[in-house]
Amino acid sequence: MNHAPIVPIVLPALAAALMLLDRRLGSQRLLAWVSLLLNAACVTWMLALAADGWRAVYLVGNWSAPWGIVLVADRLAVMMLALTALLGLVVLTASHRCDAQGPHFHPLLQIQLMGLNGAFLTADLFNLFVFFEVLLIASYGLLVHGDTARRVGEAMRFVTLNLLGSALFLLGASLLYGVTGTLNFADLAHRVGTLDPMQSSLARSAGAMLLTVFCLKAAVLPLGLWLPRTYAAAAAPVAALFAIMTKVGIYAVLRVFTTVFGSEAGESAHWITPWMAALGTASFGLAALCSLAAHSLRRLIGLLVVASAGFLMIGIGLGDEHSIAASLVYLPHTTLSAAVLYLVAGELIRARGDEADDLRADVAPGRAAIPGWPYALAAVAAAGLPPFSGFIAKAMLLASTLTEAPDTGPGVVGLTAMLWLTVLLGSLLITVALVRCGARLFWSGAPPKGTPWSAPARDAGARRDAAAIGVALVAIAALTVAMAPVQRYAQATAAELVDPAPLIDQVLAARPRPGPHTPSPARAP
Repeated sequence: MNHAPIVPIVLPALAAALMLLDRRLGSQRLLAWVSLLLNAACVTWMLALAADGWRAVYLVGNWSAPWGIVLVADRLAVMMLALTALLGLVVLTASHRCDAQGPHFHPLLQIQLMGLNGAFLTADLFNLFVFFEVLLIASYGLLVHGDTARRVGEAMRFVTLNLLGSALFLLGASLLYGVTGTLNFADLAHRVGTLDPMQSSLARSAGAMLLTVFCLKAAVLPLGLWLPRTYAAAAAPVAALFAIMTKVGIYAVLRVFTTVFGSEAGESAHWITPWMAALGTASFGLAALCSLAAHSLRRLIGLLVVASAGFLMIGIGLGDEHSIAASLVYLPHTTLSAAVLYLVAGELIRARGDEADDLRADVAPGRAAIPGWPYALAAVAAAGLPPFSGFIAKAMLLASTLTEAPDTGPGVVGLTAMLWLTVLLGSLLITVALVRCGARLFWSGAPPKGTPWSAPARDAGARRDAAAIGVALVAIAALTVAMAPVQRYAQATAAELVDPAPLIDQVLAARPRPGPHTPSPARAP
């Protein structure tokens, strides 16, 4: 149990290395399943412990903070690990046609999972940058997997934007290190609060740079315009996996701006939080409006991912325990909903060709290729309609604006009314867009002349795709059925984020385990 926090990083890294030694597709598939199942078992165990308040601080190399690399497995990190493990299993189930189009799909998938897990576990800013780069490098390879001209073109745009983001990340981290002398989150939380006014101004400038980078990763508008086209170009299982990549940016915002610039940060505490709520509201509203003009299912899903990032930013920006809990309830729901929709789009394309999800093309109704009910269920979930957990999360967020605001002046009332209007009207627009898309793709009239109505043969790959969609839909339903414990977990996680002092103290108090090679604190660099 002492080494459980590092397993989600080491296991996929080891699997990727073994896959490079044995490039036979059958062997790689077997290794992928073994790695993901073992990882899922470890993460499930940690999730059960975290639900009871367990929290682990792991000193990599047995060096204490802030000198060494520290991993933290708290409620938030373990929740993200569990979501990644579930999505990885769904993607692996649906990849039995995609992985045959190139020799490196499975090693890249394992490296991507390693980067995601590392980003969720790391407790310092530099290693967050490192794991960002690991998962991004893997995503570049996965995006062009299949080697189509369209994917290469979109990958060039994707790489360019992320290189700019990485450069800005380094600038922000360097500036923060220059004024504090550390990049460990817990140590930063202590030092930021003791800076003089000039240094505090520099620290806030560094925070603004980091927020810009995280918003680019999370695809919050106006920095999210790249996402719909890029994700639409990827293979369906890859796009389904990418549904969680934007959540890494949201996670980084939560971790950095509740710990480093949280309640312990003195005059820099929560200095930019209100702007996050305004940015999230604008992003959600604009993405919902743009969804009405989407001309394909894949573009529509991309806009829904952007809208979900905006909604999550609203909860973070409101800054209280209940609004953050609402975002945490919404996060796994929206990730799984987007993944299901991408897999449904992939099934349509496999059966009818690359333009099968185009709302402008004169193609046969999708029900001639696959049943319409997976799309219908996923669309209801993605729109945040009852009975699914997305509706409950939206209700929680709106309720938090009524119960937590200490000031009831005209300005606050006006902002609350604007937020309510944006969330409700935006949800309505998303619903209309999904209904329009479903009606055009699945329930339109007769197919064009000469188009066969018969569905293609359901081979083993098609059955695996259906199984992947079914697993994700069952997970969405399970979130709804288990809403009471999910809400308790989210509320406890939000409480830890609002009051990070116990975690900060635990990280800084962690000491190396005694052993023959334990480094002496006096010789620490």
